[in-house]
Order: sequence, then structure tokens, then C-alpha cells
Amino acid sequence: MKPKVLVTRRIFPEVVERLRQHFDVEYNEADRLWSPEALAERLREKEGVFLTPTERVDVALLDACPRLKVVANMAVGYNHIDVAACTARGVLCTNTPDVLTETTADFGFALVLAAARRVTEAERFLREGRWQTWSVHMMMGREVHGTTLGILGMGRIGQAIARRAALGFGMRVLYHNRSRLPEAVEAQYGARYVDKDTLLREADHVIVVVPYSPQTHHLIGAAELALMRPTATLTNIARGGVVDDAALAQALRDGRIAAAALDVFEGEPRVHPHLLQVPNVVLTPHIASATETTRRAMAELAADNLIAGLGFGPRAGRPPTPLNPEVLSSTAAGDGRAGS
Repeated sequence: MKPKVLVTRRIFPEVVERLRQHFDVEYNEADRLWSPEALAERLREKEGVFLTPTERVDVALLDACPRLKVVANMAVGYNHIDVAACTARGVLCTNTPDVLTETTADFGFALVLAAARRVTEAERFLREGRWQTWSVHMMMGREVHGTTLGILGMGRIGQAIARRAALGFGMRVLYHNRSRLPEAVEAQYGARYVDKDTLLREADHVIVVVPYSPQTHHLIGAAELALMRPTATLTNIARGGVVDDAALAQALRDGRIAAAALDVFEGEPRVHPHLLQVPNVVLTPHIASATETTRRAMAELAADNLIAGLGFGPRAGRPPTPLNPEVLSSTAAGDGRAGS
């Protein structure tokens, strides 16, 4: 009998067919959002799950699903998965880094531009029929080229944004990270490592690209926003909760910063109601990686991880991108499935 796996959201049919070559697949083709209880019930007899950031894997789910061996996450961020609890139970977790780096950096920079140049404000102004004539002062925004970009989080995506900023827009790049990058990497972008407060004070545009954790919860709150220039913009493409959305809405309303752009929100898909009431914020529904090419690559990599993690295919027992590789010896790898 084939091992049973669950695919929690609608993905690409070809990827589902790949999985069916190895597994008995239960597939949420209707794309319904399940409650935690419904998810646990469907996953109870499964050995693997292909999931997205809309599903949580926590202690309660793991306790309800003792057969679970592999959690294949179709995302690079994994704050919706209790990796430590999975590791303690010998459950392998994987994610999909690299394949979305350039696409996410494109979108992040698009949001910087949209906030600075008031793109969504201008579109609303036009659509509402308020454009009666051209004027010198109409919808004046902020310069991007030749200004200073501050990047909080200088991993793969942060570096891709730095490259666009420095080489494409002639920007001065400041960054803050848990650790400083090698000098050779800094030199590629003319990037300067500074502490967080210096970055917030000096940057014309700030973009947040850090992973979510208890340590980065409300990394940007009222105190940090107060350090920024009143002409500055803030963009968040990291995770909801890294920015205090309520404090940001108040800062925008009070004119403490010029504008913001958010692709992620605390408690999404809910958006803080005060953010919906301020005009100087660009709001998008967590779509930074949403191109067909990239989302397909993410789905294929998640499938590769699930197939290999459960001991099938040419990479049996060696999934490409494990989050807790120390548990690989306790998965199904090496149980005779290799090459299947």
C-alpha cells in the first residue's frame, strides 16, 4: 500500500499527479480553509503533509497525528510550524528557499516605489473622478533613485533587493542583520552595516525582510517609527507581526512617516481596520512570490521534499531543503523505497 499524504490547498495538477505516483493522496482541490480540528482529522492517518502558510503545525496537531513523518511547506517562512516540537517527535520539516528570492525582491522593490510615488493613492484619485486638471503639486511623492535604502534583514531576499537598489537605482544601501556580511558581499552593493537605530534615522526608505520569531515580534513599533524621518517610507514583505500594524497606522495618520507598503499583516487575512482608513499606505494580500513561474517552482520543490523525505525517488532520504535535518534518520529514508 502507498503511504497516505495530504495536500492542504489547491496547487498545480501536474504536481498532484507526481505525488500520486508515490502516495495515496488526499487533495483539497476545493481549496477550502479547514479549522485546526478538521485539519487534524484529515491528517490523522497520514504520513506526510504538503501545506502552505495558511495551516499551522503545532503540538496539538502533532499529538493528534502520530503517524506523521514529513511536513513539506510550500513557503520559505515557517513561523506557522513548530519545528522544535516536530524535531522532538522525529518529524521532518522542509521549506522552499531560493526559488522565490528574485521574484519576491522584485515585488518588494515595486512596493518601495509604489509607496514613495503614491501609486495607489493616485489610482484611487483617478478612479474616483477627482482628477479634473493637471497641476504642479498633484500627487507629489518622494524620490527613490539616489536616496538611501535601509534593509532590515540581509539574507537572500535582502541582498537581491540591495542589488536592485544599488545597481539599478544608484541608492546608498544601509543594512542591519543578526550578523555582518563578509566585506566582499558588502562591496557588491556598496552596503554599510549599521545598528537598527542608525538605519531608521538615516534611511529614506526602509524595507523589512526578517523572518518572524519571538525575537522579531514588533521589531518595528511606535518607538522605532518615531526614529524615522517624516519623509521616509516603510515597506514590510517579511511576516505579519514583525511590524506593529496599529502603531504604523497611527504614525501614518499623524504624519510621522510619509507612507508605507505592506504585503503581510498581523492576523492575516484580517487587516487592522485603521490601516484601511489611511490613504498613504499600499496594501497587497501576501503576493510577493505570486508569479506562475515562481509558485510552480515552490510547489515542485515542496513535492521533491515530500517524496524524498518519505523515502522515494532518486533523492530518497535526502530532501533538498530540510529545516531539521537531524531527524532524517528517523524518517522513512532507507526503508527500501529508494528509486521507486
